[in-house]
Amino acid sequence: MARYTGAVCRLCRREGQKLFLKSERCYTPKCAISRKAYVPGQHGQGRKKTSEYGLQLRAKQKTKRYYGVLERQFRNYYELAEKVKEGKAGENLLAILESRFDNIAYRLGWAGSRAEARQLVRHGHFVVNGKRVDIPSYLLKAGDVISICEKSRSSEKIKAILEKNASRPVPKWLECDNNTIESKVISKASREDIDLEVEETLIIELYSK
Repeated sequence: MARYTGAVCRLCRREGQKLFLKSERCYTPKCAISRKAYVPGQHGQGRKKTSEYGLQLRAKQKTKRYYGVLERQFRNYYELAEKVKEGKAGENLLAILESRFDNIAYRLGWAGSRAEARQLVRHGHFVVNGKRVDIPSYLLKAGDVISICEKSRSSEKIKAILEKNASRPVPKWLECDNNTIESKVISKASREDIDLEVEETLIIELYSK
């Protein structure tokens, strides 16, 4: 499966904000944004006027990188969002991205980053409605119950991850029981629940051309 294998800190610098792609490093002074708050490359510190298309492109790229999705799959999500009859297409797009299995595992604090969540999902550490699911892009819906496999709960790595991320707030559209290490999707994510600083309408404008 295709995936980005380059330096992820460059992605944060290119978008001009933290995308939280490297777990705990993003919360320390070692974060690339803290050290080099300008675009990477030879002309990164120069001033440049951004066109309308440039703004739309940056909004799309930022969102793709935030969720760790490549172009073809991202466009598929856009087309899926356009078919939803209720709500705005941009907000529906973000709600679909939030419902990805790897993102939900990250939101619950069961992984330090979305990249780590994807790896844990692929290795079969989680179950959905009692069945093991190893597809990071699997879209969860309201009513789905997620938990950590019984065998994985005794793993020192999983225990360390849960302890490290225990203080991470869980979104209100998710319900999590730390005692049973079980979670339930209450509803789809609303725009107010999503902390990504992006104008999603720019993405829709870009794809609508």
